Amino acid sequence: MALLNQLLTKIAGLPRPEGKPPTLIKDIPATMPDGVELLTDRYVPHGDTAARGPVVMIRTPYGRSGILTRLQGWMMAAQGLQTVIQSTRGTFGSGGEFRPFHHEREDGIATAEWLRQQPWCDGRLATAGASYVGHTQWAVGPYLEPPLEAMCLAVTAANFVPNFYPGGAFAADDMVAWSAAIGRQEDRFSSWPNPAQAKRTQAAMRGLPLGNADLAAIGRRVQFLHDVTEHSDPTENYWAEKADHGQNIEELTVPTTMVSGWYDLFVRSQLEDFKRLQAAGRSTRLTVGPWNHGQPASVGIILNDQVSFLKAIFTADPAPLQRPPVRLYLQKADRWLDFEQWPPASTTQTRFLGADRSLSEQPTAAGSTAFSYSPDDPTPNIGGPLLASPAKQLDNAERESRPDVLVFSSERLATDLDVIGELQATVHLRASNPLVDVFVRLCDVDEQGVSLNVCDGIIRLANDAEPEQIREATIQLDPTAYRFRSGHRLRVQISAAAWPRYDRNFGTGESVATAQVGGPNRVEIFSGEKHPSKIELPIWTG
Repeated sequence: MALLNQLLTKIAGLPRPEGKPPTLIKDIPATMPDGVELLTDRYVPHGDTAARGPVVMIRTPYGRSGILTRLQGWMMAAQGLQTVIQSTRGTFGSGGEFRPFHHEREDGIATAEWLRQQPWCDGRLATAGASYVGHTQWAVGPYLEPPLEAMCLAVTAANFVPNFYPGGAFAADDMVAWSAAIGRQEDRFSSWPNPAQAKRTQAAMRGLPLGNADLAAIGRRVQFLHDVTEHSDPTENYWAEKADHGQNIEELTVPTTMVSGWYDLFVRSQLEDFKRLQAAGRSTRLTVGPWNHGQPASVGIILNDQVSFLKAIFTADPAPLQRPPVRLYLQKADRWLDFEQWPPASTTQTRFLGADRSLSEQPTAAGSTAFSYSPDDPTPNIGGPLLASPAKQLDNAERESRPDVLVFSSERLATDLDVIGELQATVHLRASNPLVDVFVRLCDVDEQGVSLNVCDGIIRLANDAEPEQIREATIQLDPTAYRFRSGHRLRVQISAAAWPRYDRNFGTGESVATAQVGGPNRVEIFSGEKHPSKIELPIWTG
């Protein structure tokens, strides 16, 4: 462990630890108000178990004994940060049932109060972690009194609901993959690579109905999958108090540091969290790199960000905090850029979709172009921000060759074009069935014709139009920082699916848990001054 700790410390770019190694005290029971005991490990700097000081609280459903979790505890303690890592309810020895998003607020607050009563805690608490461990932070941070000293939030969001149902669709790939992972995470050898299991999970997210995908993937019931498929109606507000802790985010006074990736599934939500906190004048900073969720290359950056931030907070040393609040990686330029705010100042460039499949800076002649979508052969997804499937940038040639995908391409760029910020598309369409999805993707096409996805978005339109009515749909794409090179083309794809990243739309309005049958849909996209279908790009000129 000591050698691995030294290696991880070097990767994270942190100071070499000095003094005695940390001491680990395992399986400390923390009793919740309902009597359930949650097991907690304490990592003590320099082996001084009687010392009293601040505590970093990490609440995770992924276990306390895994190599990465254990290394995180050791490394943070070796850097002088007393750290406790707790298994959330119903996981890895903790009592009760693991019902994701249901108990984290109550259990997290109770754990914080328990920690403050310990003789080795001086009352100061901070939190750290990534992904769901970010959710366990957000479930506590806005509600705890006295407040936390700091929150370290990597690849996560205050509100998980948009990631369950992006644009009103269902994130089938992510939800089935995560359900399968948590459903078998305590099985023997579950952390080892298992191609056969991965194949079963992929088949399950493609099967029907999606409410049975847990049985298809791992042969047992996973309650989370049933919760997320059976409560997808946004008017139900089932998840409002469970998974959404950003409703009053502007009131959060806790200093925060955030790390995300341009191909992380939470990037849009996390950058929105940052923007709202910054607009409210809160102390927050942001780093966004060229990563997808859990990419090993991001680990060192995340650890450095969180450890340096916590050390500065607890020692009142402002030096590590003296950096611009926004640090972004500009893709294809291999550059890190610093800004004072997100999004940075930019000039909006509008590109119009033409009926001739052009993508031009001026509106084209009036016209339309159409495609037919079938839920029996849904348009496949290729690449993008995903948990398990092949992610990030991939060649979209196979997708773009299908008749159910419209492709709009620009002329070759005369100069480099830097797109940094938030993107939005407006599509004027008519669908034979008004219950239709609109998926928009921006791609980078090189001189050889390779089309790489950059960012995208989806919206599921409601049954609020007549079959012949032309509607205007606004689609938010994921933010990006990307250099389109001179000689490349911009390309916009439009389709009615990106499967199985999102569930196939049957056009019936039936619950995602049970839907299995639907019919084809003809979708017509309009262009011209009266119906200006377009994409708006934030151009940074430096």
